[in-house]
Amino acid sequence: MTTATTLLDAITVRESDGRAIPDAATRETIGYAPVHGLEDLDAAVGAARGAQPAWAALGHQERSRILHRIADDIEARSEELAVILSREQGKPLDGPNARFEIGAAAAWTRNAADTVLEPEVVFENGTSRAEVHYDPLGVVGAIGPWNWPIMISVWQIAPSLRMGNAVVVKPSEYTPLSVLALVEVFNAHLPEGVLSVVVGDREVGAAIAKHPGLDKIMFTGSTATGRKIIESSAQNLARLTLELGGNDAGIVLPGTDVSKIAQDLFWGIFINTGQTCAALKRLYVHDSLYESVVDALSDLASTTPMGPGLEAGNVLGPLQNQKQFEIVSRLVDEARSGGATVVTGGTPAEELGPLFYRPTVVADIADDASLVVEEQFGPVIPVLRFSDIDDAVARANSSTQGLGASVWSDDVDAALDVAARLQAGTVWINQHGALNPHVPFGGTKQSGYGQEFGVAGLKAVAAPKVISR
Repeated sequence: MTTATTLLDAITVRESDGRAIPDAATRETIGYAPVHGLEDLDAAVGAARGAQPAWAALGHQERSRILHRIADDIEARSEELAVILSREQGKPLDGPNARFEIGAAAAWTRNAADTVLEPEVVFENGTSRAEVHYDPLGVVGAIGPWNWPIMISVWQIAPSLRMGNAVVVKPSEYTPLSVLALVEVFNAHLPEGVLSVVVGDREVGAAIAKHPGLDKIMFTGSTATGRKIIESSAQNLARLTLELGGNDAGIVLPGTDVSKIAQDLFWGIFINTGQTCAALKRLYVHDSLYESVVDALSDLASTTPMGPGLEAGNVLGPLQNQKQFEIVSRLVDEARSGGATVVTGGTPAEELGPLFYRPTVVADIADDASLVVEEQFGPVIPVLRFSDIDDAVARANSSTQGLGASVWSDDVDAALDVAARLQAGTVWINQHGALNPHVPFGGTKQSGYGQEFGVAGLKAVAAPKVISR
């Protein structure tokens, strides 16, 4: 069986032919990623178009069988994949991090294989009948992020393959090795050309969005880049699924037992060291519980182990890249200078490595502070007071983004009433960011459009066709 070393060897190129990829924690070079250009993209799309008809002709049952074999292989190689992911992305092996992500990749692959999508009868009167069938689109261009590179790539790849499409993947330039390793596992079971990776810069990403050989673009990333993809896709009218930025709000209602929610609240905020689109980014707490919530989060933030991902016991890691480290540092510094109280953290953890930033809880902060208005995408949470629930809902809904939100309360009926008023693609009760492969996921407002997972996810990568008789 392939070892971690040989899998890494299989996906890296010689130093003279590639770009150095650093370990997120130590900044030492892990390996060298290939550098592809527009000609490589054209070749990958051409190969995909050539391979797709035969792949579609295999039928759902055979494609599902192959996806199950791939999921088995992901599990068999889980530790080597987790090590590559941990080093490149920075998330620790332990906790809800690298090993967790590989397990999720296998689970979502199996779910794509097993989800049933039958033709739908939409009209029947005894003499006439109309059915909606779902055909492959053709070739899907999948542009992934650096925060959950393996799991989100699976969200894009597995349903697309299940529906009979070929896929061309463009990983983030920050985390190409993780995706190359994942595709290496997939391609051990797939016909040549059905799935390929193009590792390039933003020029390549921009070319994917407008490439005439692509029928669908799936993108997870920033709202700003999403706008550019929308503009570029107008040239070929490719269908789009966009999971863009989030500035998720949470609301803690009065009467809630803080001790019962503290751990789940903490991980809703700090999972993957806060580098998660659907992490909780703004927390509104009723006056009666404000100090208790701030104290509970501060205690957890100051005691949760942080450090290099390969060291056992660590569950928080570094910021993945220098740019994100600077964003987080700036937002906290601006909050402090604007009069907010940094209760814990608020400084780099330089003794751990160059991109580590201490888990930070910020209290007594104004609604117009940059840390509240902007998506911090790091280990920082601003905690804001409210006394009136209508005011809290209005403030939570004030963001231009609407990916997720959460309500925390011992009174489920009260929480459901508030959840119905929040503007977000998903609203969780007494949890935040919990995803289920059976349950549709997507954003509203400037957090994108289109849904992934389950039946909705399969339909998103298919062409509906009505057959009437």
